[in-house]
Amino acid sequence: MKIVKFGGSSLANGEQLSKVIDIMQADPTRQVLVVSAPGKRSNDDIKVTDLLIKYANNIDNTKLENQIINRYREIANYFTLPANKFSHIADEIANLKYKKYPNDEYRLAAFKAHGEKLNAMLIALIFNHLHLPAIYGDPLALGITVTGTPGAASIHPSTYQNISRFPFQGHYLIVPGFYGYTTSHNIATFARGGSDITGSILARGLKAELYENFTDVSAIYAANPQIIKNPQPINQMSYKEMRELAYAGFQVFNDEAIIPVIEGNIPINVKNTNQPTDPGTLIVPPTQLKVTNEITGVASSKRFAAIYLHRYLLNKEVGFTLKILKILLKYNISYEHMPSGIDDLTIIFDKSQTTPKQIKQLLHDIQTTIKPDILNFLDNYTIIMIVGEGMRNKSGVLAHILAPLAAENIGIQMINQGASRISVMLGVTQENANRAVQVIYDAYFD
Repeated sequence: MKIVKFGGSSLANGEQLSKVIDIMQADPTRQVLVVSAPGKRSNDDIKVTDLLIKYANNIDNTKLENQIINRYREIANYFTLPANKFSHIADEIANLKYKKYPNDEYRLAAFKAHGEKLNAMLIALIFNHLHLPAIYGDPLALGITVTGTPGAASIHPSTYQNISRFPFQGHYLIVPGFYGYTTSHNIATFARGGSDITGSILARGLKAELYENFTDVSAIYAANPQIIKNPQPINQMSYKEMRELAYAGFQVFNDEAIIPVIEGNIPINVKNTNQPTDPGTLIVPPTQLKVTNEITGVASSKRFAAIYLHRYLLNKEVGFTLKILKILLKYNISYEHMPSGIDDLTIIFDKSQTTPKQIKQLLHDIQTTIKPDILNFLDNYTIIMIVGEGMRNKSGVLAHILAPLAAENIGIQMINQGASRISVMLGVTQENANRAVQVIYDAYFD
């Protein structure tokens, strides 16, 4: 059995859904379909989820309500679904504002989740209308149980056993992604990569042979196509490689979403809805990986910042690092890396978790508590990740990476090689970031 997940761009309209139906029929082992809410039909369009968020904050807006209904009606009409069968979808949208919710957070979560819920319900109706027997797999009936907050739910371990008992043999199972139910039967959504998480959970719960994740790209590439022209596609990569590259900016799907399939040892195939016969990229356990290149990919992320401090005899002070950590804890900031020397220290962190005001207060506390001779905030920091299982047993990897950078006069502010020896992390300034990626890519792939 294969679990197949389609994103919003693959389900934006009837024409795209028709491709999805063809893909499902092309392989009889594709039995479970996980769907997102309808995405953008064009660059200036609005996702259904965004419309539902607006609707949640303005429930008396009849025009907005009708706009949401019409997005689904447009898909239904493409397949000539009878009006009496579609009416339930329209009623669900109209009745959203009358339902009772524990608080405003649960209310917003329920509105957002209905993008996926109504799409799954509609697609199940369309499948049956086309004489393709299908069941709508409501997360409550499946037993997808969650804990945590309404907008940042975590899966409860009982979910996997619940899913394994759900009967659907002889039918397609159409499941909405993005949400589950609390023990009080309230809807709660996953924070990031919602539909990807649902697909991953189902793959593990049903012990699937493969989790197919269909997007609008034909593969994961060895570098960002916005930086490198026509980068090489990655045919196969390990879970670890995917996690390392996702950390530094690979955005095919959220890396946290694949944890259930990693735990279930299930391969993932990233494929293209618009070119479904393309092989895509296979993400496998390390034991199944066929290593062909020294490195698999190079990625960069500009979301980082750094604090540099210098003080003589820093290494002699007992408890110095503990003082730093207490200050970071005070402002709820988790650090990513903390390279140090005998007299200096650099604290690298994700700046998206801070505000300018927090940074100012943080620097003040460090200056007051640590009393460094030099204290600088580096806002233009970029992390570059060079990742590959082929580096594990290879000597001279760092020299191969650093030599062409030195030849191009690109300065390195930080070097860190992971203990697993499948990744090298470099810190560079933002103005050098894209050029550094190009130089490293050329050294290995061009």
